[in-house]
Amino acid sequence: MKATTRIEREKEIIEVMIRLYCRRKLHAEELPQPYAELLAYARRRLDACRFGEQKSACRRCPIHCYAREKREMMRRVMRWCGPRMIFYHPLITLRHYLQR
Repeated sequence: MKATTRIEREKEIIEVMIRLYCRRKLHAEELPQPYAELLAYARRRLDACRFGEQKSACRRCPIHCYAREKREMMRRVMRWCGPRMIFYHPLITLRHYLQR
């Protein structure tokens, strides 16, 4: 992971999780269109985060900046990937939990 800012690290983690979900859960080698759109949407929302580098985890944020449909998609991805990330990307997972 070569990102230096919190926002860049979060973008990378989200991309890893969406790609893992699509590859393992949906059995798709390429990102299906709805998930490519979700990734682009998540990146835009992180770029526009009003808290910047001081942001908390999105689920703890007092401002819900995701549209309901995208929030539900992201919730599904994260619920599936969360317990599996330690097996597929242990260093990313460890770094993420240490920087909370």
